[in-house]
Amino acid sequence: MQHKTQISNIVKRAKKSEKGNHRNEALKPVKSIKYPEGEYIEGIGRRKVATARVRIYKSSGDFIVNDNLVSDYFADVPQAEKLYKEPFVVTKTEGEFAVTAVISGSGKSAQLGALIHGLSRALEKYNPELRPFLKESDLLSRDDRMKETRKPGRGGKARRKRQSPKR
Repeated sequence: MQHKTQISNIVKRAKKSEKGNHRNEALKPVKSIKYPEGEYIEGIGRRKVATARVRIYKSSGDFIVNDNLVSDYFADVPQAEKLYKEPFVVTKTEGEFAVTAVISGSGKSAQLGALIHGLSRALEKYNPELRPFLKESDLLSRDDRMKETRKPGRGGKARRKRQSPKR
């Protein structure tokens, strides 16, 4: 009997939260994403396990990441806007390109690093004269830091030591 009341309470809470979500969704304006067309230049960037396939189009337009606007996709990463605009700021090409990116693997922070790396590579392909500026800002070098592999006899972690008996 107690089990049924617990289930009914959970269902009631779920219905209440559903109602609240619908009200909030109605208030948010829906942005339409305009996908660029035509010729593009592609750059592939990596960071940890994340891989980004970035395409830049020679027309001004939206910056799209995994079918979302970049500002929405990286909303929870601090200073993300400053970071993903850096390749354009360094090369003085802000607003000249529409960008699409498909990113997979790892977490949001590593995905942002992969996006920046891919953007820089694509800009270099577009205009090789931009290479010194990108290289000086360290945007072309791949950050090769990876998660350390686990070792046997370490309690499931890379550097963890087993607890020793005190007596």
